[in-house]
Amino acid sequence: MDAFFAAAEQAAKPSLRGKPVVVGGIGPRGVVSTASYEARVFGVRSAMPTAQARRRCPNAAYLTPRFTLYRQVSDVVMELLHELSPLVEPLSLDEAFVDLEAGGVAADTAAVRAVGERLRRDIRRRTGLTGSVGLAGAKMLAKIASEQAKPDGLVVIEPGTERELLGPMTVRTLPGVGPATAETLRRAGIHTVAETAEAGEAELVRLLGRAHGAGLYAMALGRDDRPVVAERDAKSISVEDTFEVDLTDRTRVRAEVMRLADRCVQRLRAAGRSGRTVVIKVRNYDFSTLTRSETLRGPTDDQGVVREAAARLLDLVDTTGGVRLLGVGVTGLADFTQEDLFAQVATEKAAEEEAERARRAADEAARLAADEPERPRRWLPGLDVIHDEHGAGWVQGSGVGRVTVRFEQPWSGPGRVRTFPVEDPALRPGEPLPLVGGPPDGWRDGLPGGLPGGLPGGAGGSGGRGEREAGEVDGPGGSGEAGGPGGSGEADEPGGSGGAGRPGGPGGGVLEEPGGPGGGVLREPGGPGGDVLKEPDGPGGDMLREPDGPGGDMLREPDGPGGDMLEEPDESGDGVAEASGGREAPPSPPGVQSSAPATRPNSVSAGAASEPGAGSGAGMSRR
Repeated sequence: MDAFFAAAEQAAKPSLRGKPVVVGGIGPRGVVSTASYEARVFGVRSAMPTAQARRRCPNAAYLTPRFTLYRQVSDVVMELLHELSPLVEPLSLDEAFVDLEAGGVAADTAAVRAVGERLRRDIRRRTGLTGSVGLAGAKMLAKIASEQAKPDGLVVIEPGTERELLGPMTVRTLPGVGPATAETLRRAGIHTVAETAEAGEAELVRLLGRAHGAGLYAMALGRDDRPVVAERDAKSISVEDTFEVDLTDRTRVRAEVMRLADRCVQRLRAAGRSGRTVVIKVRNYDFSTLTRSETLRGPTDDQGVVREAAARLLDLVDTTGGVRLLGVGVTGLADFTQEDLFAQVATEKAAEEEAERARRAADEAARLAADEPERPRRWLPGLDVIHDEHGAGWVQGSGVGRVTVRFEQPWSGPGRVRTFPVEDPALRPGEPLPLVGGPPDGWRDGLPGGLPGGLPGGAGGSGGRGEREAGEVDGPGGSGEAGGPGGSGEADEPGGSGGAGRPGGPGGGVLEEPGGPGGGVLREPGGPGGDVLKEPDGPGGDMLREPDGPGGDMLREPDGPGGDMLEEPDESGDGVAEASGGREAPPSPPGVQSSAPATRPNSVSAGAASEPGAGSGAGMSRR
C-alpha cells in the first residue's frame, strides 16, 4: 500500500485530500509513522522526529494513528491476496509476499502481469486506496520492484536482468545489511551492490563471517532462495514506552520496568507462547541505548519470573542521568513451559513478598489518584467522535479547555467545523467509518434522533448553533441557526444585527457563514475584524491556532507538553522509535510504471518496502 496510514486518513477525511498529512506521535518526542506524498515533498519521512517534521512542513495536518481503521483495511487487502494463492506471507499491516505458482497462475509474464493489474484494481475498489505491485523471480527482487513501482504502479523485473538492475544500488538495498554491516563494508571500500559482487564470496566471508558473507554474496548476484512462508513464528515479544519527561527517580524507573514486564507477559500468554530469555532496553537522556539479557533455565510465561529477571537486569544499568525510553522483551520463544523443580523465583516467600510490594504500590497509586483532581477528557487530533447534534466527525485540535471538530464522513464533501468545551456531554469517542461504499446500514442508529450526519443533499437539520461570546445580539439567524434546507445543513438567514457578515450590538460576536454551506467562523466580539478561530491558509490547514497572534503554534493538550506519545500497535511492539533524519528525494510522479518488456517472471511482489508505519504493499513471489 502507498503511504498507508496517511492515505487511509485522507480517504476518511475529505478536507485533507490533496494536502500534507503526517501520522505519528504528536508530542515533543513523537516520531513520524507515515507521511503523505504531499508532505514528503517538504522532506518529511517516516522515523523522523515529529518536531523536525513540523519545522519542515508546518502546515501539514498532524494526526494520531487510528490502528483500528488500519487493521480493518489491512484485513480487506489480505483477503484479496488469499484469493490469489494459499501461500501469503504478511510482513506488516500493508505488505506481504504471495506465491503465485501455489495459486495456479500460468507460468508466463502476461498472465502474471494481468494478475498484478487486477489486484491493484481490486484494492482500489475495495478500500479506496492505491497499492503498488512488484513482479520478480525472488522475494528480494519482488520487494525492490514494488519500491520502484511506488506510488500506484506495477513493475516487472525480468529474469537475467537482476545484476544490471542491482549493480548501481547501495549495499543497504540488500536484505540483512544494516548500519553496522554497511559501515564494515564501507571501510573495505565496498559501497554498491556491484562492488559487493566483485569483492567475491571469500572476502565477504572474511569481513562478515561465513553465514552472513555467503548469503550477502548470493543476494548481490540476484539469487534469493527464501520460500514464501504462510505462517512465520515470532522471534520475540516485547513492549516499550517513551516518556515525555526523562525519568530520574530510580523507584519510578523500577515501577515502569515492572509494569512493562507485566504487559509483556500478558502478550506472551495471549499468543500462547513462552520464552527463555528476558531482555530489557534502556535509552538514556543522551540517546545512548543499552540492552541487558538473562537466559533462564527453561521457557516460561510466569509473571513473577519475568519480573524478577527484569529487576535483576535493571540493577546492571546506571540510570542516574535520566531515562528516555524503557522496554522489556522475551526471546527464545516456545509453545510450552518447562517445569522447574528448583523454581527460579527463589522461594514462595520471595514471591509473596513481591506480591505484597505490588499491593502496597497499587494502594499508594490509588491514594494519590484519589487526591488528584479529575483530569479533563483528552481529544487527540485525528480521532473519531460523535456529537449528539452534529453526528460523526473527527478532532482537528484541542487546547485551553476547547476541542475543535470537523463533521464529515468518507462519502461526503469537506464538512463544517464546530468548537466545543472539552467536557461537553454531547461529544463522545466514535468508531472509524468505512472508506468506500457509502454509509453502512444502520450507521445512524447510534445517533440521537436519526441525525443526517452531514450526508450530501440532506436537509439542513437543526443547523449548528456555533459558539457565541457573552453579550451577543441576535437578529434573525444571528446565532447561526439553520434557516432552510441545505446540502450539509448550515445556512444563516440574512438580516438584523448579528446577521450574516454584520457585527451585532456592543459586545455582539457574530457567527458568519464563510461562503458555503456549513462552517461558521467565530468573530471577535464588538466588530467584524480579528478572527479568534480561523483556518490557516496553507495546505493541510484546519488546525486550531493560538488566539493571541497570527500563525501561532498548535494548541497542545492542557495536561502536558505536546499531548500523548505514539504507541506502536501490538503486532510490532509498543512504544516509539526515536530517530533523527535527513531529507529524502521527492517521490516519482504518480502512475509511473516500468517500461521493461514483459517476460516470464518467477515471482511477484505487490506493494513496496515497508517504512516504519508507512505505506508499502502486498508482495508476491512465484516459486
